[in-house]
Amino acid sequence: MHRLIATLLASWLFVSGVSAETYTADVWADNWFAFHVNGTEVAHDSVPITTERSFNAESFAFQAQRPFTIGLIARDFKENDTGLEYIGSRRQQMGDGGVILQVRDTGGRTIAVSNEDWRCLITHEAPLNKSCARERNPVAGQGPCGFTATAEPHGWSAPGFDVSHWQAASVYSERDVRPKDGYDRIRWDRNARLIWGPDLETNNTLLCRLTVR
Repeated sequence: MHRLIATLLASWLFVSGVSAETYTADVWADNWFAFHVNGTEVAHDSVPITTERSFNAESFAFQAQRPFTIGLIARDFKENDTGLEYIGSRRQQMGDGGVILQVRDTGGRTIAVSNEDWRCLITHEAPLNKSCARERNPVAGQGPCGFTATAEPHGWSAPGFDVSHWQAASVYSERDVRPKDGYDRIRWDRNARLIWGPDLETNNTLLCRLTVR
């Protein structure tokens, strides 16, 4: 589906007389992502977020004219609004997220990477008290298992949307995120960084943006 959308976008650019360039992107996410260009989704993680240990990398091409805006949805798996996984088992815990990406032009030059220049909005955070992970019967919204959920702002991934009040992405090391399953098959630009919200465990869903000039 995302290849079809990218093709339609390219066709529109051609018909409207706009000169588009082709770019390639590499994205690794724990656990899932969707990649938008100027408000249109051009790719998403092919492995469902409900797949246990759904870590993988995706590489894809898209067309755009600079400047263009990248909008990224990044989600860590959670069973429900408690923000926990493996609920009721000995493995009950908070998950932890992380995402890294890079974009190159046809000449192989890196034109965008994930780093602290990205602006992000946390749209789901849970649990608000980490002791929720030790609850025998965790219930979302009760006791330490509070959560906050915010709807996606309309037009958030389109050019011109104001993200001046969004926070800068937090940068993490490989030791912090422990990336696996697909991460090592990508040759990452030395400036590409693993990013997330300020808390790897409780920030479950993020919207992040960067304008490429």
